[in-house]
Amino acid sequence: MIKISPSVLTADFLELKHDIKKLEEAGVDMLHLDVMDGEFVPNISFGNPIIKSIKEHTNLPLDVHLMINKPHRYIDEFAKYADYLSFHYEAGSDNAATLKRIREHGVKSAIVIKPCTEPEKIFDLLPLCDMVLVMSVEPGFGGQKFMPAALSKLSVLREECKRQNLDILLEVDGGINAQTAPLAISAGATVLVAGNYIFSASDMAARVKEIKLL
Repeated sequence: MIKISPSVLTADFLELKHDIKKLEEAGVDMLHLDVMDGEFVPNISFGNPIIKSIKEHTNLPLDVHLMINKPHRYIDEFAKYADYLSFHYEAGSDNAATLKRIREHGVKSAIVIKPCTEPEKIFDLLPLCDMVLVMSVEPGFGGQKFMPAALSKLSVLREECKRQNLDILLEVDGGINAQTAPLAISAGATVLVAGNYIFSASDMAARVKEIKLL
């Protein structure tokens, strides 16, 4: 079953509580929350106070994506509210220790790779992951165009997970819509992050249903 994790990055934050209720009714599986520090990526978004508030108003699992430098410094704080906690392979120092630290909190651990990073770089980390996130755009801004190179990375990771006999979610983030979602699913994606495509729609529930029926 394909999971949908709408990214709130492109949402109207004054309407977020209302929109989350709509997404719950539409049957989304989790919420994707992008945390940006203005250093690892050229944008600043929000931090733990916003995530805490969201947690208090929804039962949906929170899929927290750290786009920050030296993420190990903040694992203990973000693990308080995250259900899935991901960080970038490119931003960490001891990635294995960070993944283990996430799991010590009882949170699902995930590693993220940017478009410039080959999937083979994280093969040794897969046993420590509950999910892997493949970026299909450059991280930092919503509304970008899907990069087809992500498809081969998803396929490679799918085969490596099979080889290692690992049951890991494969998530893809960036440019997901009715045209790119089937391509990502065919390549091995099991979690789709869709932001602008869902939040820009006049009927968000219809957009969610559209993707789920692909």
